[in-house]
Amino acid sequence: MTHSHAIVWMDSKEAHVFRFNADDVERENIKAHTPFRKVHHKAGVIGAGHAALDVSFLDHIVDAIRGAQEWLLVGPAQAKQELIHHLDKHLPHVKKTLVGVEAMDHPTDGELLAYARRSFKAIDRLRPNAPIGAASH
Repeated sequence: MTHSHAIVWMDSKEAHVFRFNADDVERENIKAHTPFRKVHHKAGVIGAGHAALDVSFLDHIVDAIRGAQEWLLVGPAQAKQELIHHLDKHLPHVKKTLVGVEAMDHPTDGELLAYARRSFKAIDRLRPNAPIGAASH
């Protein structure tokens, strides 16, 4: 079944991906192979004081949203920005389908899916020439 929308909640250790349409939902949990660990920053050392996320983790997230016409990215801290940077550099066509990025702590799966459905309904209402009733997700 085709899922036109997706939402990704991610932090440095895992990602929860939901692909959905009005009638169906698919869920996937993705674990980072090398979860982010704080690097102790020493005086005089150049760098931000953290290690980059595992590229295979980012690629797995991209694979999980493949086929979605549009998607949202949510989560705490900087992991979202690492994914966006990865998309800018390697997969700009996937970034074009990203319709929103929001900070969000650790929601339940039900809260995350409800947030996604509300968000896409609002996005659809803002589109010009959207058919009446097309916003049912």
